[in-house]
Amino acid sequence: MKHIRIIKNAVAMMMAFFVTISCTDILDEPLENQIKVEDTDYTQSENMVLMLYGAYGELYRSQWETYTILSVRGDDVTAAGDQFPLIETDEFRYDRNFWMYNSVWLNLYSDLLYWHGAMEEIRKYQEGGANPATAEQYRAEIKVMRSFELLQLARTWGNILIPTSSQPSELFNVEVSTFEEVMNHISAQMDEAIPLLSDVHPRDRSDVRGGITRGAALAVKAMANLELKNFPAVAEATGQIISSNQFALEPDYYELFKTPGKLNRENILEFQYSDFGTGTGTRTSYPFETYGPASWTPAVTGASTGWGFFAPSAKYIKFMLNRGEQERLQTTVLFTPAGLDEIKADPQFSTLPAWMSNVTPDGDVFNSHPRYNFLSGKHYLPSNQLIPGRFSYGSNKNFTAIRYSEVLLMHAEALVNGASSSVLSADQAVNLVRQRVGLGTLSGVNLDVVLDEKYAEFGMEGGIRFYDLMRYEKASELNFEGRSFSIQNHKFLPYPLEQENILPKLAAYKANN
Repeated sequence: MKHIRIIKNAVAMMMAFFVTISCTDILDEPLENQIKVEDTDYTQSENMVLMLYGAYGELYRSQWETYTILSVRGDDVTAAGDQFPLIETDEFRYDRNFWMYNSVWLNLYSDLLYWHGAMEEIRKYQEGGANPATAEQYRAEIKVMRSFELLQLARTWGNILIPTSSQPSELFNVEVSTFEEVMNHISAQMDEAIPLLSDVHPRDRSDVRGGITRGAALAVKAMANLELKNFPAVAEATGQIISSNQFALEPDYYELFKTPGKLNRENILEFQYSDFGTGTGTRTSYPFETYGPASWTPAVTGASTGWGFFAPSAKYIKFMLNRGEQERLQTTVLFTPAGLDEIKADPQFSTLPAWMSNVTPDGDVFNSHPRYNFLSGKHYLPSNQLIPGRFSYGSNKNFTAIRYSEVLLMHAEALVNGASSSVLSADQAVNLVRQRVGLGTLSGVNLDVVLDEKYAEFGMEGGIRFYDLMRYEKASELNFEGRSFSIQNHKFLPYPLEQENILPKLAAYKANN
């Protein structure tokens, strides 16, 4: 966790902007931050790119609790493990004193302040003689990072503060922006960024391989406008991505989330990590142990266990079985013997397909454990894909943030809500996603069909399911396994108590609304 207190100690929060790198193959070998030196010579234009590298390093430096909290409230997920605040959040009992809420708030806001600092430094290089077009491209890339995390903040807390500089003290005086204002701000920021970004697939960038390109900005714009229910804008943004022909669905859904899926044609925004091709020494990694098994028998002896803090729901599994799904279910869910017994205890599922097993296609065996009955397969790296000498769970695996299939299904969602498109029909967009996993085609799709397809496609991914249900106020879907959900009371988390105490504007807004 980033144990820093926004506002309380502004001096201690000042951001560092310079980075160094050990290799020239930039984003295949992710970046690390270093403290900024004094007396920077902004006429040395070749150093401007270091600001961009540092920004990517901050994007990739995710703490385990952040995406866990952002994702845990949907009916695709349950909170496994022994973390009481996570379990309470999953069951819609919110306590603003929970340390996780404050930590996630700090994680995201410290990123935003860092990125503003990086953009300010890039502007100084530009004033010192750096190429203006390059400087504006770098700033545009950082705007996408910033907007992506503002989206997460607003989806989680609703009405939030939008920083406009790197100065933490500024947040004392910033007015609270409504959810709708945040989404409009994101959309406008993406309109500024889109024409400045490389119009290629991320892996085809010659300067920063795997970095942000126009597709990511268009996707973030579409996400913001989806929340605004500005469906023509969603159709237009997603249509541009589709028409670019730079992205394509990966035929092998299972491998998409594993080592062969790194920098895949389907991935639009991807957080990159690396073992640097060696079995020892420096590595950068996402905390995949959060989702890993507390007990397993890996095919590769010595592969590490995990914490078991994030599990698919039995509701999701039964939904997928009723649809006749195999590839997406086998990819998304790791079964234990106890989990299989839980499903079979329902008379409707007393006989399971032969392929359902606690042994994965790669030979890893997942054992029963008191913390969970199922685990996330999308956060799983088979032990036989670990680089020899590496044993940490998920080591060398990337974290996928935006996929092309989401663009296709956002396009379909916009069309069934009345938008028009000359690029793809709603039926065509949905059927592309279905055909990839061997399902039959549909005709005359409606909103329920699109949302069901998104449920199947994005189980365990980034809270997508929860946000879909909130957009259409489908509260009843969340009343499962004893939960009681209310749109009015549970759509957003409460502001962390510590932040209310620090930031008067939050407390005042809460008191008046």
